[in-house]
Amino acid sequence: MSHNPIRPWRNIDRRVSRKIMVGNVPVGGDAPISVQTMTNTVTTDIKGTIAQVTAAAEAGADIVRVSVPDEDSSRALHEIVRESPVPIVADIHFHYKRGIEAAEAGAACLRINPGNIGSEERVREVIRAARDHNCSIRIGVNAGSLEKHLLEKYGEPCPEAMVESGLDHIKILQDNDFHEFKISCKASDVFLATAAYQALAEQTDAPIHLGITEAGGLTTGTIKSSVGLGMLLWMGIGDTIRVSLSADPVEEVKVGYEILKSLGLRHRGVNIISCPSCARQGFDVIKTVEALEARLEHIKTPMSLSIIGCVVNGPGEALMTDVGFTGGGAGSGMVYLAGKASHKLSNDAMIDHIVEQVEARAATIERETAEAEARDTQAAE
Repeated sequence: MSHNPIRPWRNIDRRVSRKIMVGNVPVGGDAPISVQTMTNTVTTDIKGTIAQVTAAAEAGADIVRVSVPDEDSSRALHEIVRESPVPIVADIHFHYKRGIEAAEAGAACLRINPGNIGSEERVREVIRAARDHNCSIRIGVNAGSLEKHLLEKYGEPCPEAMVESGLDHIKILQDNDFHEFKISCKASDVFLATAAYQALAEQTDAPIHLGITEAGGLTTGTIKSSVGLGMLLWMGIGDTIRVSLSADPVEEVKVGYEILKSLGLRHRGVNIISCPSCARQGFDVIKTVEALEARLEHIKTPMSLSIIGCVVNGPGEALMTDVGFTGGGAGSGMVYLAGKASHKLSNDAMIDHIVEQVEARAATIERETAEAEARDTQAAE
């Protein structure tokens, strides 16, 4: 929020990594941690895929991945890339020619596992296509698809096997003088994934793509991803994230942002602080929050809103938020603006009035930010 001072104990020291570009989105270095998702449409359904990419971008996705399993999908990718408002990553498995075709189609990045697309010569051809078309690469290690020799060596998927796989794949790219790559080492098991990522982070300066793969449905997947990604991000590990959910990709984007927002790593939209409600509540907190979440989805400006049912914690929380409402008695409550009690309001008029206050505050923040940027520009000149 805008008027809350930054406290040093809330700072996260991010791991130092190289910066690469995925289209026009920087990943690694001092770049903001980017949020990704993946389409679940059939790629040859060009209209449906573009619609899903657009919806994800509107929700805040910085990058969207699209599966390219066959030649028809490669052809569809040309139009998808052309119409997409964000960089497109082409998901490639087994067929090296799909990687070459995707680079030629304008994909900003290729997600490949160098170990499963054939001989070293085929890998070199994909690398050559990526270089020729200014396309970065993500090495995607997955506990569920480790190389046979590593499973024989270690007996089962384990952090050591995953890191060895990742480093072997890094060497393939580096031996071909290709350095525009990032890497992931995903698993559906939180302990396995976090241990692998920690070990990998110590052995490469490549940007790291975080994810807990095949995490589950909306509720279970959100919890599992929040635990795993939250631990790693708190340790400073991670340059771009994808929350894997059996749900609409827009939900993946929302959860990704909420994870980053909770750690102070990205700020976008309204952060609603609300109580779980109890017998003391002066209004229906749950229905109010549901309505406000829907009504405020269009706000992109970072700001905070507290919705607390009673005066036990309400005034204290409101002191720390841009806009707040605390339930009182006799069908009314108190509105707080910029941390200060402002005026009483009836519960009946609450939702519309709060939306108006949030929109007004967002407009003020945007104007003040633009004015500050203009002053900085003038000073630099």
